Amino acid sequence: MKLPFYWVDAFADQVFKGNPAGVVPLETWPEDRLMQRIAFENGLAETAFFVPTGEGRYHLRWFTPALEVDLCGHATVASAHVLFTHLGFTGDTVTFDSRSGPLTVTRRANGLLELDFPSRPAQPCAISSALVQALGAQPEQVAQARDTLCVFASAAEVLALRPDFPALARLDTFGFIATAPGHDCDFVSRFFVPRAGINEDPVTGSAHSTLTPYWAVRLGKTKLHARQVSARGGELWCELAGDRVKIAGHAVLYLRGEITI
Repeated sequence: MKLPFYWVDAFADQVFKGNPAGVVPLETWPEDRLMQRIAFENGLAETAFFVPTGEGRYHLRWFTPALEVDLCGHATVASAHVLFTHLGFTGDTVTFDSRSGPLTVTRRANGLLELDFPSRPAQPCAISSALVQALGAQPEQVAQARDTLCVFASAAEVLALRPDFPALARLDTFGFIATAPGHDCDFVSRFFVPRAGINEDPVTGSAHSTLTPYWAVRLGKTKLHARQVSARGGELWCELAGDRVKIAGHAVLYLRGEITI
């Protein structure tokens, strides 16, 4: 069996930045076990697989090296980039059906690809000693959605974090968002998800489903410029639109080839 494969750096306008995602366009679904093995072999934070369902729609699934996830921003941007740029999709908006419902990506005139994701606001919760010990630092605030949102006073504190990843993986939550006000942007963040086989994700669209409503309320505005301050780094332009979040960024192809199984 041979499958097409694209490696796209998402939320970046040049290679070696942003978050790399694998994209595998399919005609029909293979066994889940095979997709998981491909994702493990790729070793990227996520590998996306999609199948056409007609009328400009695709069924989209995302796999980390360890498991299937319910929402992934950068691999959705990467999938749209492949469709728009390499597979001849002629419309300006593509719809993906997913475990998180219908998700659209719109190609803007300025080259940005804009995701339409569900908003996932976090609810305040207690700061546990186990979390502080695992992060190696004390957040000012903690709130819970799918992920644990940890708010710090400064970008320098977020950059300085050196978490104990095995200890984070033992805590009962999917991922951990560390965030603080930015200097040349509205806010910065990092995202740790060791339970999914990824100690630190370079740029995380799905985390901004929680970050955007938090910072929109705190800063009193709905349009926000975000920077994820991982080693690779990435930029996102976010907008809170009711119970949805618009998340936009660039994408660039690094590699295309063929998987031989």
